[in-house]
Amino acid sequence: MVIVYGVIIVASISTCIAITLSELCSAIPNAGGQYVWTKILAPKKYAAFYSFMCGSYAWVGSVFTCASVAISLATMITSMWKMTHPDYENKAWHVFVVFQIVHWLTFIFNCYSKWLPTIATMALYTSIMSWFVISITVLSCSDGKFQSAEFVFVTFDNATGWKSAGIAFITGLINPAWSFSCLDSATHMAEEVLHPERVIPIAIMSTVAIGFVTSFTYAIAMFFCIRDIDDILNNSTGFPIMDIYYQVLENKGGAIFLAFLVLASLFGCNIQCQTWEQRLCWSFARDNGIWGSKYWSKVDKRADLPILAHLMSSVLVAIVGCIYLGSTTAYNALVTSCITFMLLSYAIPVTFLLMRKRQIRPGPFWMGKIGLFSNIVVLCWTVFALVFFSFPTVMPAERETMNYAACATVGVTLYCVIYWYVRGKKKFILRETDHDELIFIRSVSSHVEQEKSKTSIIELNN
Repeated sequence: MVIVYGVIIVASISTCIAITLSELCSAIPNAGGQYVWTKILAPKKYAAFYSFMCGSYAWVGSVFTCASVAISLATMITSMWKMTHPDYENKAWHVFVVFQIVHWLTFIFNCYSKWLPTIATMALYTSIMSWFVISITVLSCSDGKFQSAEFVFVTFDNATGWKSAGIAFITGLINPAWSFSCLDSATHMAEEVLHPERVIPIAIMSTVAIGFVTSFTYAIAMFFCIRDIDDILNNSTGFPIMDIYYQVLENKGGAIFLAFLVLASLFGCNIQCQTWEQRLCWSFARDNGIWGSKYWSKVDKRADLPILAHLMSSVLVAIVGCIYLGSTTAYNALVTSCITFMLLSYAIPVTFLLMRKRQIRPGPFWMGKIGLFSNIVVLCWTVFALVFFSFPTVMPAERETMNYAACATVGVTLYCVIYWYVRGKKKFILRETDHDELIFIRSVSSHVEQEKSKTSIIELNN
């Protein structure tokens, strides 16, 4: 129930996030994304500091996101091995080793720019094909033995220890929220595509649309096909969805094949995450936002990529993965922080956009009052997530079950503030660009500009 309704809730909020990001990227296309928007929208007195904080949140969020995707891949691979080897005991260091192998294998794919467009296309079609094949296969093999609609849409079994079912439901929203995170990834390709003010909004909005349709229908199909819920909750593989496949197909080979389709989709996702991460690091380093920026801002002429930025970011991901060896609970909290870090990086430029009463020269994608509503939703959701996603998912909270997401958020914030006053404010560059000319107070006489904006939106929709 949390997943079914959670997907609807999070997809609705993600639509508002997508509209907000699309408006800003359409008006101010730049590989720096949100930290560049902050630099332009914030009052000059505070622009440098908040731009630096925004860029820091975005980059750290991308590092944690890459780590979370890679650890998911490692968990799937070890679970597939467990299904065919019942005597195998899955240990944390096994997952860690697979995590490092998968992570550095993915690193290689991002060292050649010519591969990336093809990989991106293949990842999209693999994801859609996997959704279609798995859904049809599982439904057809169920032989009409489906769970009731009440089981899927109504039954709520609160086994979290929280006395409030509402809090239990809210903490469960972390899962669908993670699935719809990183919506800004396309904005950091703004300097590598033609007409980014039009193309990138299409990419962002279609991401949410495709994500909602596939995840919502897939979740419902899988939940209707569950045979034994207790067996799923107490599964021995560590990968519950594969246990659903096995219950329905009653064949380990078939279950592993369907799981492999999910694995292929997630591997493509991991490659795209690293692409997004390296572009963020490179663009932020161009403005001396990171220690050692003179190295990370370089673009390798042979690969036509910021290889050093990619290498440094990947090393950090590998280090973050080491936390998994000490405590899986602490690690899960850290990667959950990727949601809050990314939301903070969105909220900062949105705050200054609203302070300007949205009076900027719009790009082809501009939603007027709908955009204003979306901006407000983004800010409200950020505050909501910062509070409730820091709650423990299980009560009573103990050292092993505590949610350390708040510690990660506060720790990174303190580090960035200290770095800013010690070194950052002396090094961080607020270079003047042509984008500064995009900021102006729209008066009544700007009716012509508004009409052009409406025309552009119509063309974009067509």
